[in-house]
Amino acid sequence: MTLTKLGEADTRDAILKPIMKPQEDGEGCPVIFSDFGISEILKYSSGYPYFIQFFCRESFDLILQQIKIGVDTPSIRISDFVKKLDIDFYSGRWSSVTDRQRELLSVIAKLPTANDEFTVKDVAKKSVELSGNPFKCTHINNLLVKLIDAGLIYKNRRSKYSFAVPLLADYISRQQDEISLDDLF
Repeated sequence: MTLTKLGEADTRDAILKPIMKPQEDGEGCPVIFSDFGISEILKYSSGYPYFIQFFCRESFDLILQQIKIGVDTPSIRISDFVKKLDIDFYSGRWSSVTDRQRELLSVIAKLPTANDEFTVKDVAKKSVELSGNPFKCTHINNLLVKLIDAGLIYKNRRSKYSFAVPLLADYISRQQDEISLDDLF
């Protein structure tokens, strides 16, 4: 059995079915997600069950809090939950790698297939495009072995690698964007 992310219809069901069930007292759930909110959860979860659950739980709790204090039109910002996810889920992993490993991970994150799978050749080619000091294939192989040991990368089949943590490429890209913004000030 291969577990993978959910398609859009199943993700939508995972978001909506729990809040559509009648409560024990016979009343409906007080929390309603807007179409925009649902599309944001679809976008940021990419169909991964853990992330669907995370974003729905955070949204549900915040909306329920707002209802309890009398807010007529509760609102949330998924970007706040993305920041929380970055801190709680990704930052410990990111902080455990060396600067050179981060450079390699940043190159990998820029690959169009970064959230799926990639090869050493893909990484080397992208490295040449992005840097005046590109990674050599042997160096990439050595760093990938260390990143496998650290639990950030895994070899999923012959000559194919993937991030061991879903959507890690997105997190790395957000870190690069944050660094770029910091450089401006």
